Amino acid sequence: MTAPVAVAPVDVAYDASLPWYRQVTRTQWNAFLASFLSWTLDGFDFTIVSFLLADLQTSFSVSKAAVGAIGTVTLFARVIGGIGAGTAADRWGRKGPLMFSVLWYSGFAFLSGLSTTFGMLLALRALFGIGMGGVWAAGMPLTLEHWPARLRGIASGMLQGGYSTGFIISALVFQYAYPLVNIRPDFGWRVMFCLGVLPALLVFFIMSGVKESPVWLERQRLLRETKTRDAVSLTLLFRPDIIATTLGTALMMTMFIFSYYSITFWYATFIISKHLQPVSFSLLLNIGGVTGAIAAGRLAETWLGRRGAATLMMVIGIASVPLYVLTDNVWLMWTGAFLVGFFAAGAWGMVPTYLNERFPTAVRAVGAGFAYHVGAAVGSFTPAIIGAMQDRGMTLASSMAWCIALAGVLVIATVWMGPETLGRQFHATD
Repeated sequence: MTAPVAVAPVDVAYDASLPWYRQVTRTQWNAFLASFLSWTLDGFDFTIVSFLLADLQTSFSVSKAAVGAIGTVTLFARVIGGIGAGTAADRWGRKGPLMFSVLWYSGFAFLSGLSTTFGMLLALRALFGIGMGGVWAAGMPLTLEHWPARLRGIASGMLQGGYSTGFIISALVFQYAYPLVNIRPDFGWRVMFCLGVLPALLVFFIMSGVKESPVWLERQRLLRETKTRDAVSLTLLFRPDIIATTLGTALMMTMFIFSYYSITFWYATFIISKHLQPVSFSLLLNIGGVTGAIAAGRLAETWLGRRGAATLMMVIGIASVPLYVLTDNVWLMWTGAFLVGFFAAGAWGMVPTYLNERFPTAVRAVGAGFAYHVGAAVGSFTPAIIGAMQDRGMTLASSMAWCIALAGVLVIATVWMGPETLGRQFHATD
């Protein structure tokens, strides 16, 4: 008989007198770093495009709508990656699909810098999106199945903050490195894309320093003992006892994406319309997002739970909207950027743990990946909705304010449509 494999640590075997970060083992920290760095550098590779749109439009002589489609095709392709890598992670383990996804997005980020036509660039960014979706679907359960349940919310907040960290890196790289390489037309943006190959080096760390999920390993042991085999996890998502969770979490993530793009997509345009430089505002927004996500993850471990933490953060975020887009005072605008980032964007801190806790082990990776990336695809229409509101005569500031507020209310409503998951243990038998 195969020797038992330990499942994720339980809450009874720890020294409560130690600070929380010393209650996490090296193995658990390595699993966290693998997912955090993969997601952070993925975020950099995706968001750097937002600073290069004007260059791409000039290089390929295409319309603004065409360059905007780069983001759309990437978001839709994430669905393929999230489902594919999630299904693979449920069947063959979390590590392999994570490494494959990192190599995949790194390779296509680099190749994007070698594009000779706009159609080629569009196709390569779509392929990049597949790897982006795969990193989240495989990486989040790898970390969260390693960490103790009592600290899962903290890990969740830090993990989700990786995307905003990637955005901060891309803003700094564009501000300080881009001018050094933008020495001739059609060159600077290519270097920025080619830098995207660097995350491939993470694979060496993941391969040698990260252990497979103990929950997944234990489930495989049980399946071997009982001589059974799980069905393809994607098909299980639509089983009668799981389909409500699948559709409910996908709807919730659609509202989260609606909120995120209401906050971010038109923001630089709004700042520029005020004859201001957008970099400082973007940095404050994303620094707020990183710190807020960590705070939301910490709050999610208190009596508020996952749903209460998201609700509190989003309510304060909505209340901060007037400072964000409805004032001309620069100091108040800076304050609004940080507050909306901290609270409204920071509410995302509970998302990774909440999604992973909603699904059983057999479908955890594909379930969370499906919900997250289907929500991203549907929510990607938000920029067009705000644009249409402007076409009908509403100002950009009013359009953003209404959408941020409405999206925040819908996030709260859909979060409360599902159960509270605070303290839920991961079991190999579920």
